[in-house]
Amino acid sequence: MKKRLITSALPYVNNIPHLGNLTQVLSADVFARFCRLRGYETLYICGTDEYGTASETRALKEGVTPRELCDHYHAIHRDIYKWFNISFDYFGRTSTEKQTEIVQAIFNEVDKNGYITEREIEQLYCPKCGRFLADRFVEGTCPHCGSEGARGDQCDACQTLLEPTELINPHCSVCGTTPEVRKTKHLYIDLPKALPLLKKWMEKASVEGFWAKNAIQLTNSWIRDGLKERCITRDLKWGIPVPKPGYENKVFYVWFDAPIGYISITANYTDNWKYWWQDPDNTELFQFIGKDNIPFHTVIFPSSLLATGENWTMLHHMSSTEYLNYEGGKFSKSLGIGVFGNDVQETGIPADCWRFYMFYNRPERSDVNFSWSDFQEKVNGELIGNLSNLVNRTLTFISRFYDGKIPEGELDADLVNDIRAKENEITNLLERAEERDALRAIFGLSDIGNKAFQAGEPWKMRKEDPAKAASLLKTLCYLIRDLAIMIEPYMPTTSKQILSFFSIENENWDSVGSFEGISTISGVTLLFSKLEDDFINNLKLKYSGSQEERNKAQEEKKINKEEKKMDNENQMSIADQFAHKVILKVSKIVSVEKHPNGDILYILKLNCGEPEERTIVSSIVPYYTAEELLGHNIVLVSNLKPANFRGVKSYGMLLAASDPNAPEHTTCEVLFADDFEPGTVLEFDGQGEVEKVTTYIKPDHFFALPIYSEDGVIKVDGKALGFSGKHLTCKKYINGPVG
Repeated sequence: MKKRLITSALPYVNNIPHLGNLTQVLSADVFARFCRLRGYETLYICGTDEYGTASETRALKEGVTPRELCDHYHAIHRDIYKWFNISFDYFGRTSTEKQTEIVQAIFNEVDKNGYITEREIEQLYCPKCGRFLADRFVEGTCPHCGSEGARGDQCDACQTLLEPTELINPHCSVCGTTPEVRKTKHLYIDLPKALPLLKKWMEKASVEGFWAKNAIQLTNSWIRDGLKERCITRDLKWGIPVPKPGYENKVFYVWFDAPIGYISITANYTDNWKYWWQDPDNTELFQFIGKDNIPFHTVIFPSSLLATGENWTMLHHMSSTEYLNYEGGKFSKSLGIGVFGNDVQETGIPADCWRFYMFYNRPERSDVNFSWSDFQEKVNGELIGNLSNLVNRTLTFISRFYDGKIPEGELDADLVNDIRAKENEITNLLERAEERDALRAIFGLSDIGNKAFQAGEPWKMRKEDPAKAASLLKTLCYLIRDLAIMIEPYMPTTSKQILSFFSIENENWDSVGSFEGISTISGVTLLFSKLEDDFINNLKLKYSGSQEERNKAQEEKKINKEEKKMDNENQMSIADQFAHKVILKVSKIVSVEKHPNGDILYILKLNCGEPEERTIVSSIVPYYTAEELLGHNIVLVSNLKPANFRGVKSYGMLLAASDPNAPEHTTCEVLFADDFEPGTVLEFDGQGEVEKVTTYIKPDHFFALPIYSEDGVIKVDGKALGFSGKHLTCKKYINGPVG
């Protein structure tokens, strides 16, 4: 068996993926899981696509560096895919040293073999920024629809592809300056020259690899319409430097370097990456993409590899889906329309429900619409009403009437034949990555089981014909075991749960159709909860409109809540606000050391009556020696927001009194509280029960609630602080501020 190298389209890093984007990553995951179950040597790699104009412009907009932007969104992507239980062997990124090394090496070979040309073109130049402007760095009025804010590559309003020089009243998107037209040089990959290599390869690969119909049609249309030389350089800072004299200020166009990311991500996973990428006789490459990415994977990337003259592992099977739309419209990352990866997690609906629906509704041959009502219908009708129903009714019946032991007896031969025929069909569909049809066939098989249970009436046959009842139930148990194995690529958590009912930890595809190996049932529980109308209607309403509109509504709600909170606090006395917001805890100083980077700073370790010691930093070196502090109890503002003091984090602040008549920060009397036990929380006389806040208090909020000494007693708003009849006092500055 050949090795199976699996990739899904590298998601662009500068935004949060929506369900439409997730289709490719999930599709590759199903196939990778199936291949592992079948015993193929399998590698599934993916990662974020990070270079290019979109990252650089987004970083400028957010006021961060491109690296910081990519780090932020890479983590978001990684966590979303983890929640969806996607089984990458490695999830990497393209902004790595390996990517630079491999992209430049491939370019050098392509250039050496004569497939790189140079052209001088006219391009917009910003005199203020001092650079040529890549397409997305130019904005202006669309010449087709008159919409303002069109970019140099596309008008979002009318979806027309543009050249920057076509825009009316163009301006630099960074500084707003009107750009000038100047001449500059760029490098192009000579696709017409590579065409004979490409056609010879494609005629064989598309047939042997049973490419999706849309992949063949779109690739043929590119070839039929005539391949053109394609620019592979851009005027950007965030990208891979072009290793050619005269191009020091340019980087590779992201669509030249991005597909090479599949190779570099593998190289970041294993030093033995050529075992996968330069062993075509023993490796099959399966790629899962959306139809908008087809030409880059069937023309540009293969042409780049073929033009090197090296022995690369080339595309075997192309699984390219159509679009997933949202409630009759389009998903849109740029406009924030649709259900996004972080939204899905907030719904409380298990990942397996989403995975099920994404594949049951996978857009394999035509665009498909996501709607909340259809999602509810398919989950309740198929996932619960079909699969979960078969599992629950069969296994609980055996648990109740057969003490959890699978009945002995002959298998139901006719049912076994039906099951095996359907299982062979499912296996063949998955071998060709026809994942939607395979899943629907799995649920068709589950339906066969439900109908057999209903027709066999085991509740009657158990008494009237025990052998017939036993035969049916035994056969259905093996069917359920097989279903659990076959749904593992689609719903891994549910698969594991069903197998646990048979005390099975792991299974492989070889067990499917074997009808042996199980004997008992235990711990049967319901697999899913029904999605009720009110719940779904609320989700539909919550995720209507754009993310920007939803965020704005959330922000307004937050502001209203804060305003209401402030109104309530304004009606409270200062003492009541203090009791509600501030936690003063008696703490013992167990160690004192000078801060290595601060002449007036001590680092104090405190016993606060908590499981672990606290560290605080205090600027009291001029007033106390370490010996004068060690072993004493002080009063700690326990819930003050932590702060960094020259590299050391301080988790609170001690209280000290000062002379009101002296210049600020020239006097200090630490409030020693040796009469109280460490861990004691100070309160006002007769305070009673008070609901304390559970979050940190900001310093400015704390200082807005003044503490002071009056005749040596520490007070807030006229009320003395202490515990069990004892008051907190000071000895030196008996009338003055405390802080």
